[in-house]
Amino acid sequence: MDVSPHNKTVQVKDIMKVEKTPVSRRSLLKIGLTATAATALAGIDAVAWAPKRTALAATNFPAIQFDLGSFLPPAQSFSDNMGKSVLMQLGPIYTVFLSARLNRTPTKAEQTTLNNALNTIESVYPYSPGGIFTMISYGIPYFSRLPGGFTGSLVSNNMPRLLSNTSRYALEEAVPGPTDVSPQNPSISKATFNVPVRIENNDVLYTFRSDMLSNIQDVISWLRGSNRLKNATVTSPNFNGLFTYTSTRVMFQQISLPHFVAQENHLPFTSRINPDSTMWMGFADQQVAASGPASICTFQGNSSAHLTNATSSSYFFNGSMQHFSHVIQDINQFYGTGAFADESEPYIERVQYMFRSCPIPFRGNSDQFSNGGGGAYLNNDGSSFLHFRSLGTTEAIETAREVNVVNDLQDLNDPTSRIPRMGHLSALQQTSRAADGTALHIRMDGPGFDTMDVPDGTNQPKLQFTVFVPSSEFFRQMRSSAAALEFQAFEDGFGGSSTGTVEAEDNGLERFLTATRRQNFLIPPRVHRAFPLLELT
Repeated sequence: MDVSPHNKTVQVKDIMKVEKTPVSRRSLLKIGLTATAATALAGIDAVAWAPKRTALAATNFPAIQFDLGSFLPPAQSFSDNMGKSVLMQLGPIYTVFLSARLNRTPTKAEQTTLNNALNTIESVYPYSPGGIFTMISYGIPYFSRLPGGFTGSLVSNNMPRLLSNTSRYALEEAVPGPTDVSPQNPSISKATFNVPVRIENNDVLYTFRSDMLSNIQDVISWLRGSNRLKNATVTSPNFNGLFTYTSTRVMFQQISLPHFVAQENHLPFTSRINPDSTMWMGFADQQVAASGPASICTFQGNSSAHLTNATSSSYFFNGSMQHFSHVIQDINQFYGTGAFADESEPYIERVQYMFRSCPIPFRGNSDQFSNGGGGAYLNNDGSSFLHFRSLGTTEAIETAREVNVVNDLQDLNDPTSRIPRMGHLSALQQTSRAADGTALHIRMDGPGFDTMDVPDGTNQPKLQFTVFVPSSEFFRQMRSSAAALEFQAFEDGFGGSSTGTVEAEDNGLERFLTATRRQNFLIPPRVHRAFPLLELT
């Protein structure tokens, strides 16, 4: 965007916009969206604006596929309508995930075809938010197709292994989380979207990112055989039926956009979303301190932490694990609207569910509901609160204790008063950081709005979620930490522990989220991004 970093606090009005042509519903149908989802997304693109971004001098492509920091504008301090500010780095507005299965084991010639296709995209479109970023990763089904399969010598000799247990690969399949609806979790159910989680079996996951949805639509159409790229005739790659595309999922990330989408679709909770938020739940989720450097997320790690036996000579040096999931968000329940109108959740509780209650980061306004009821931009960059702490006991344990409560009521005039209430951040940070406090992950998640897996087929708010981490086991531990069931008093439908002290309705965000799909992928380094290991066969 056309403002200098750090020298001012930016508001939406400060961001210069550029003209763009919204993508049509007809064009979106061509990339595999359902009619209902295409209509909704066309409406979203009609209200989204494209920021003018400062041109960057970076010319080399990143060795770590997801290391886009050098290709994005620097982080800046953004201010919301409540006067709260936070340092954020806003990535491209749109991210589209295209999953696929292979109809056969690819050949070396098809490896070359894929590599040439990816290079062609980057020769036609700038590697920038205004152009397109393309990433590609591979699931266990892909590696199982290689000679010897997933446990054969080809994969076994090259797949990084856990330092904590060298008999285990860094890439393992996703498992249901502790609060997912699943036969493995018989005590878990969801109030509205009681949909069982499915572990998917895709071979390939493409990730496309751009400020321009039209660029992503153009690239996907070209990969699928349009023979047109950036308004010119460019022969599409001849994959000869190699791919069957299984899903197209769209994430949008822009200040105010969730509020606009809710407004356009007359959603019951529209007036309760902070109009400056980038997320459905009303808080900024793109804070700089919330993610680690790309290097710590790789298999080889960095000086802060490394979790696998990968070295600079390893085939998958600069590779990582990418978890991908699809989550329906029960936003009516979160805000206490619609069917939950008699269970209104005030800002002071919502902010604790999202962050922490030790201390409460911000108590909000006298009106706890209008325009979110309080600030959307709350600091998570190392200030006295909202920061990783390890003081002999974890913050999650502190949070689960009752302090200065009279007659089961929290004294809102006493900053030290709290009932046992678990924040998502407090729970997550039990395992999400290195010993020095550096985050061991890069989350790349944001709002969606579509019909996928919704029982009645309506468009619903989604969290399109992906994260880059050093191993599958590390993500499993993070997901277990976020659930915080060891701190929660047992309640049928919500799970918990016989020794837990936090009521289910006070335990973070878990009851508002229904994960319906999960899968783990290996995202190889750029040098091996086209059908990895195939050239060694």
